[in-house]
Amino acid sequence: MHQLTLAEIARGLADKSFSSEELTGALLSRIKQLDPQINSFISITEAQALQQARAADARRANGETGALLGAPIAHKDLFCTQGVRTSCGSKMLDSFTAPYDATVVAKLAEAGMVTLGKTNMDEFAMGSANESSHYGAVKNPWNLEHVPGGSSGGSAAAVAARLLPVATGTDTGGSIRQPAALTNLTGLKPTYGRVSRWGMIAYASSLDQGGPMARTAEDCALLLQGMAGFDAKDSTSVDESVPDYSANLNASLQGLRIGLPKEYFGAGLDPRIAELVQASVKELEKLGAVVKEISLPNMQHAIPAYYVIAPAEASSNLSRFDGVRFGYRCEAPKDLTDLYKRSRGEGFGAEVQRRIMVGTYALSAGYYDAYYVKAQQIRRLIKNDFMAAFEQVDVILGPTTPNPAWKLGSKNADPVAAYLEDVYTITANLAGLPGLSMPAGFVDGLPVGVQLLAPYFQEGRLLNVAHRYQQVTDWHTRAPKGF
Repeated sequence: MHQLTLAEIARGLADKSFSSEELTGALLSRIKQLDPQINSFISITEAQALQQARAADARRANGETGALLGAPIAHKDLFCTQGVRTSCGSKMLDSFTAPYDATVVAKLAEAGMVTLGKTNMDEFAMGSANESSHYGAVKNPWNLEHVPGGSSGGSAAAVAARLLPVATGTDTGGSIRQPAALTNLTGLKPTYGRVSRWGMIAYASSLDQGGPMARTAEDCALLLQGMAGFDAKDSTSVDESVPDYSANLNASLQGLRIGLPKEYFGAGLDPRIAELVQASVKELEKLGAVVKEISLPNMQHAIPAYYVIAPAEASSNLSRFDGVRFGYRCEAPKDLTDLYKRSRGEGFGAEVQRRIMVGTYALSAGYYDAYYVKAQQIRRLIKNDFMAAFEQVDVILGPTTPNPAWKLGSKNADPVAAYLEDVYTITANLAGLPGLSMPAGFVDGLPVGVQLLAPYFQEGRLLNVAHRYQQVTDWHTRAPKGF
């Protein structure tokens, strides 16, 4: 059963080939057996999962239907989950049990999904390798000596290792798409505001967006259907109707205009990945797509702009973790200042502290205009580049990452080297656009992804292109050896 996709599970539950309780029990046993190798889970919610599975079976017995009813899922450990530890991969929140469900968690639970646990992640979603977690690094199932990508690396590794069919992730600068690419998954970052951020512990509020991670575009469509929608509790949520994401998966690609930005194919891209990108273009051309070169001239400024804006927002968002109201508190503080300093110094890891310091500096008097305002101006230029490009093309295609997964620890001494791995993904977050990564081949036995970007609220178009591509390729069906 662990090899089944979400769509196949939905069909199996509908025709009573197996029950949700049987499926849940089998996957929980598999997690206990295999997860120690990859460290993809922080918490496993066995008792709750079996209870939810029985409830889902009862709902089906009463005649209720639904693609998600009784299907298993895990949530990245920054989605608040009532009665369950929600740690953000940090010592700071190691003891925090959420008193409520995030909107995403609540919506999927209402649809009948069964939560198997909470997945490992870079601390407060800050990282591209899932090495900064308080609970230890996550390992890539394709090669246990390599990273799975981050910050949603736990979700990616768990799905790639067939521990469960789908999981939630969040994407601030590529944290769904990049680990999806490095573990042979399909990962979708929706348009900013498409999925509620309420109950999703914030890193950078104007960039964060939750989304689905799965093996296929079809599964991503099913999961996004359950996640998307307006939420009055979230001031960044957009009141836009939610289409049926599965309805047009098989639509023809005849005449689809695909843009290839010339800036994507510079010196920083592994030439073997460039070849795989071109191979995916040829497959889409066979399906009727038309390809043309375009330009995104301000892409070169994306990383410096992002690494001013995101740390600045993190500095503000993480100021609440001060050892007073909730979270980690140092022992025997001498006074209030000592409480603040030691609680934050002991509770936050090195990468989080680094970004808080950068962000606080960028927002400080005398530097706000020189750094933060300039970065926001560049952000607008990047958005303008995309708007001009989408007047010429329907989707933009390119590599998801410049390199395949790197070895654990190999970039720890040089944080900027890890930041550069996000070069192709962060522009979508700065502009608020939807983006999808899909499997496109292998380099040295490690998966490689191709990224698709579309205009606002065109997630359905991305899913359509990816699904049609997956009908004529088999990259997404391949599983890591031993899993």
